[in-house]
Amino acid sequence: MAATGSLLSAMTRRLEGKVALITGGASGIGECTAKLLAQHGAKVVVADIQDELGHSVTDAIGSSNSTYVHCNVTDEEHVQNAVDKAVQTYGKLDIMFNNAGIVDASKARIIDNHKADFERVLAVNVTGVFLGMKHAARVMVPARRGSIISTASISSNLGGAASHAYCCAKHAVVGLTRNLAVELGQFGIRVNCMSPYAMATPLATRFVGLPDEELEMAMNNLANLKGVTLKTEDVANAALFLASDEAKYISGHNLFIDGGFSVHNSAFQLFKYPPEA
Repeated sequence: MAATGSLLSAMTRRLEGKVALITGGASGIGECTAKLLAQHGAKVVVADIQDELGHSVTDAIGSSNSTYVHCNVTDEEHVQNAVDKAVQTYGKLDIMFNNAGIVDASKARIIDNHKADFERVLAVNVTGVFLGMKHAARVMVPARRGSIISTASISSNLGGAASHAYCCAKHAVVGLTRNLAVELGQFGIRVNCMSPYAMATPLATRFVGLPDEELEMAMNNLANLKGVTLKTEDVANAALFLASDEAKYISGHNLFIDGGFSVHNSAFQLFKYPPEA
């Protein structure tokens, strides 16, 4: 019975022997994904600018399976160093998760938006993803394997859900994903992104100005899919899938984790049931 349990455990560890680098890995989606990938057998490099939180994540995972590196994704030397550290520490890089992101204050009128704020968001959310892709490709192409994943948003396909800068940036992440998937397919490297609905993360709660429970309640009221609340674990599970061999023929895809929100037009009530139903 013990042998059977051991075999089952090995089978369910979907990333055994893999090495992953996660930017923005110290909190929110990144933290949750780092812990989940490690549970499934991956060696994880957590990259972030939040050093104390980053070290707490690797402490929770364990030093034998994870390491932390300070990384500002707008600085190419930092990104290059993070990728090099993954290779130097664990011998390779199989999974690159470009997750670091920021948001600016949402202002209703474009004339109230400042150029500096716009450029700051694009520097992290677009240039940071570009640099992560570039340096992941640098080490993945010679190995002729790898999975590159980036965090987009429902704002990658919708207007009016966030600021101009954030919406623009997430559209750009999808463009980068598709372009790179075409380039790297010849090397057996898959490139995908994920577009989640709003959930309780440090970034979202700061943006909305609500505590976790109130934010979730507000998002559930607006959601298309009722009876379930989106959590960071749900996005982490999607990243696990895209990183694993179960997604071995999925590339160039923008995976929406939004309960159908992005395909729902609230102006139409064709399928609205009476309350008693």
